[in-house]
Amino acid sequence: MSSPVDAFQNLSRIFATRCNRILEIEILPPAFGPFLEDGCSVGITKKYLVQAFVTARSIFFENSIGVCDSSATSLDNNEGPTWMSQGKRFDDFNTSSEIMLLFDCEHLTACNWRKKRLAGYIRRYELEQENDALEQLLQALEGEISLMTSFLCSPLHRHTKSPTLWQHRFWVLNAMLHVRGMGLKGGNSQILGFAGPGLSLENGTSGRETIYNLLKSELRTVLRAGELHPKNYYAFSYMRQLLGILSDAMEEEQTSSNLLAQSIIEEALNWCQAHPTDVSGWMFSLYLLEVVQDRNIQKNVLNRVLRFALDIGWEGESFWTFVDLVVESFDLVGLAMDVLVSSPDVASTSTLGLVDDITEPRKSWKTWLSMAKSHWASRK
Repeated sequence: MSSPVDAFQNLSRIFATRCNRILEIEILPPAFGPFLEDGCSVGITKKYLVQAFVTARSIFFENSIGVCDSSATSLDNNEGPTWMSQGKRFDDFNTSSEIMLLFDCEHLTACNWRKKRLAGYIRRYELEQENDALEQLLQALEGEISLMTSFLCSPLHRHTKSPTLWQHRFWVLNAMLHVRGMGLKGGNSQILGFAGPGLSLENGTSGRETIYNLLKSELRTVLRAGELHPKNYYAFSYMRQLLGILSDAMEEEQTSSNLLAQSIIEEALNWCQAHPTDVSGWMFSLYLLEVVQDRNIQKNVLNRVLRFALDIGWEGESFWTFVDLVVESFDLVGLAMDVLVSSPDVASTSTLGLVDDITEPRKSWKTWLSMAKSHWASRK
């Protein structure tokens, strides 16, 4: 029978040797045994995870006072954080916080300590201005991003929709943008307060391509989390925030938000059509259409999704609510009517009555669904 110490050591080994790999972690039924590992795939029973958490929490709080106090004292004295030289003690402390977040994704103490750890690396580079310090800082930030990806993209029901983890990822990514783009110009307060633009676009096209690639990569992470936890409001809210800071990074271009939204709207719509019941995905697509501000794109999207629904006979409320909001937001009643009443046979007395309803004070999504049903009935 496994002990809490054994459970902690097994998970510690996994996290300590991860080397920025993205893990897929899953909670196993008891029949599979307490712990399974196959490459980047890790399976663990709930009981085994609880055992590891008990030990991790004990180590974390036994060492937290000494580690945090020494770190704070060194920073106040304009010295590098002393916990970086504490060897195995700090490594155990670091992996303990990871195990605690694996068990409880809303553990604010563990999450905030990880922020403080990264802030220490930032402070060290500010003081030393050496390449070694910069390399350690970037490795720490990239490692934190990959850790968050492991949590957010694993089949862990609470983690994929955790506001704490999504906000922590946003914090880390924002810090990374400032470090890579500005070399920490402006001081620690600017980096940790998220003030000012994040990436310098002095390299022209290459800088813009970096931003586009980052946005698309983060969208894939969000869409994966959306698959694992439907209606993932926090994941899509993260994408809205990310689009905002990347637009600021391209602030010299007046249409930066427009261009960024255009670059991902196709992939977002493809995902929504594959998951038509997901209202959070549809509302994110509506947000992108508002940012794009291109009437041709708005028309093309409405035409595309309406024909998609007519082809497969989709009646879901989330989809037709999206249609209703697009029509209302961008004044596309005429286009919707043209698509839904696309043949003389469809223009029956009942359908014409619905057409009259459209000209009256705004109706609900059910009006458009009723017109679609008339369209389907005419095809039988």
